Amino acid sequence: MKKTIACLLAAFAVIIFPLQCFAEPEVAEKNDTIEDYAKSSILMCADTGDIIYEKNAYEHLSPASVTKIMSILLVLEAIDSGKISLEDEVPAGENSVKMGGSQIWLELGEKMTVNELFKAVVVASANDACTALGEYIAGSSQAFVKLMNEKAQSLGLENTCFENCTGLDDTIKNHYSCAYDLAVIAREVLKHDLIYNYSTIWLDYLRNGKTELNNTNKLVNKYDGITGLKTGTTSKAGFCVCATAEREDMNLIAVVLGADTSEHRFQTASNLLDFGFAEYAVVAPQIDEAQITPVKIKNGKVKSVVPIYNQTDKLLVKKGDINIIYTYEIEDSVSAPVENGAELGEISIKNGDDVIKTITLVSPKAIEKISFNYILIEMLRNI
Repeated sequence: MKKTIACLLAAFAVIIFPLQCFAEPEVAEKNDTIEDYAKSSILMCADTGDIIYEKNAYEHLSPASVTKIMSILLVLEAIDSGKISLEDEVPAGENSVKMGGSQIWLELGEKMTVNELFKAVVVASANDACTALGEYIAGSSQAFVKLMNEKAQSLGLENTCFENCTGLDDTIKNHYSCAYDLAVIAREVLKHDLIYNYSTIWLDYLRNGKTELNNTNKLVNKYDGITGLKTGTTSKAGFCVCATAEREDMNLIAVVLGADTSEHRFQTASNLLDFGFAEYAVVAPQIDEAQITPVKIKNGKVKSVVPIYNQTDKLLVKKGDINIIYTYEIEDSVSAPVENGAELGEISIKNGDDVIKTITLVSPKAIEKISFNYILIEMLRNI
């Protein structure tokens, strides 16, 4: 049986933010006053995963080189896992030197470090460098593309299919994604701090200064708080960008697909980011620890346990009026055995009747069931 406690926190914003107050975030429709020149677009809060704005966000479109954010994610994961290192030297194979589009003109057998190739991909969108990294990680281009699609499936992305790691789409027919899926991938990329060492580079060099890398994301030296991330352009896809930015501890992701000009691509991304920063904020939930009461453990080696929760959870709120209610639903008792992390209740955060967020309360440890031998030993100890 659960006990339920509701706490009204009408003065939440006044206490925490004396100059602002907040309300539940709502997804802005495409007819809002945002100048949006894209076929498809989305604005997502990277901190919470909430969608702030979307237009045709699930439509299948060619993402051009924005495809590379999945390639970038797999490289970052390979580095983090120790499979590869930034100092590894990677030889250029036949597939990489045959790449068209943006490139650093790798020569067959030429060796560059993972660091150099990754920089070329993130900053200059180099197709040959991306192919070389993919083959180094997976053994072949086909195997790397398989990893890309498997990763998309593991993230629950239902509107994405990759045929290559670069986004070149002149000879392929079944290579597509959507604004929402690309935002989810970008959110995963931003969880790797290493990306920030590359994604905000405006100008750099390879080959002892002989090869210049210019960032294709023109927001890097123009937009306040920009942190990345990737552009893409083909005649089929139009002008695309996945732009990420941070202000006041809030991280936003704007994906723009199918703009008619490069200027409109960056203008739309800027407009979306401006809207998000002007209208929303990310705050920590104000949990009343006194309301999280102990749960009795029937037939357990301990008599009770106080549930815990993930204290990194954040809340996206809209600047405006507020009527926040925290409802604590906690089990009175449960029977042993209890697994570590077993659900013991939840905290529902509501604005009026609308649930903004649900936080799960769990057991901080495993609790064994008492046995006859355990009871006997305890009785003997007390004699």
